[in-house]
Amino acid sequence: MNLGVFTLVEHSIKGEKLYGYAPYVNEINLWSNNVDDIIIVGNVKVDNIISAIDIAYTSDKLMFVAIPSFNVTSLKNVLKAIFVIPKIVISIFKVMNRVDHIHLRCPGNIGLLACFVQMFFPSKPKTAKYAGNWDPNAKQPITYKLQKWLLSNTFLTKNMQVLVYGDWPNQSKNIKPFFTASFSETEVKNVQPKEFSGPLNMVFLGSLVEGKQPLEAIKIAEALSQKGVHVQLDLYGDGPQRKRLQQYIIENKLESIVSLKGNQPKEVIKEALNRAHFSILPSKSEGWPKAIAEAMFFGVIPIATPVSCVPNMLDSGKRGILLTNDFTADINKLSALIQDKTTLNKMSKAAVTWSQQYTLERFEAEIAKILQ
Repeated sequence: MNLGVFTLVEHSIKGEKLYGYAPYVNEINLWSNNVDDIIIVGNVKVDNIISAIDIAYTSDKLMFVAIPSFNVTSLKNVLKAIFVIPKIVISIFKVMNRVDHIHLRCPGNIGLLACFVQMFFPSKPKTAKYAGNWDPNAKQPITYKLQKWLLSNTFLTKNMQVLVYGDWPNQSKNIKPFFTASFSETEVKNVQPKEFSGPLNMVFLGSLVEGKQPLEAIKIAEALSQKGVHVQLDLYGDGPQRKRLQQYIIENKLESIVSLKGNQPKEVIKEALNRAHFSILPSKSEGWPKAIAEAMFFGVIPIATPVSCVPNMLDSGKRGILLTNDFTADINKLSALIQDKTTLNKMSKAAVTWSQQYTLERFEAEIAKILQ
């Protein structure tokens, strides 16, 4: 079987290897284990630099079709898009015509174009991985809503399984609740129970972008420290907000309790999660928040906003702490809970039990079922 993957992920090329964002590439490697050949249709980074969070595809039967990137954020970019979109559509069509199974990665500009092109192949088996928030009531850009509508429309989109995060009511028959995974069954035994005594280690895992609200995570640690809680917050990730965060840390003299660690490889993140007690993710929107699922795998208690499938992941507060719009009330709740070691231990154990269901082995087995 030949698999065609259409993705917005930017790639780098070094020698004969193709690199991309590690969580995405790890997943595609599992898909490639179950097919004979794989064709990736995506962008190449302008600087072609391999970052600390990039890894290589493992398939030795991989073909990469590079297409230009585009966006419509300005008039200049709109004019550029008018010229490049026809070329992209032709490339997508040619690959879809060639492969046996079509796999879309949504939401994104490439995913949107692929949603239209796949209509010309109604008999071919297809899957779409919608990695964003599938909540029908979520406020989202119109292009995201359009992709969700196209994927859900079984008249326009035929022979398609749409893999989404969360189990939502009133969905079309092709919508399939799904999950993702980061760790193997062999890593389960290495997880040690948490000791909620002494200094409490907190982590933020994610891009330093406005939507993830890393500044809010810092403010939570700051407020808890002001209440006398001995905390240490480490932020893992990078992005355009880094300079702003660094400035806030310096201006508020938080250097002793907050540290920006930048992008780090998987092994460093695992060590951080083994040490951590809480994972803070006050994000405005998520699909399947890997930062939460990964933390829970190691018994780290999530502190997160109730977006997308997060309330379900946290069992409405039994496996973690759901933030509200009332910052003061949240801090009071957190500071009181931190004193309750019995509840913290229950939360931590419940988090481990839930998250460790979703191993890489189970993930690959589910992918194999889909491709069959």
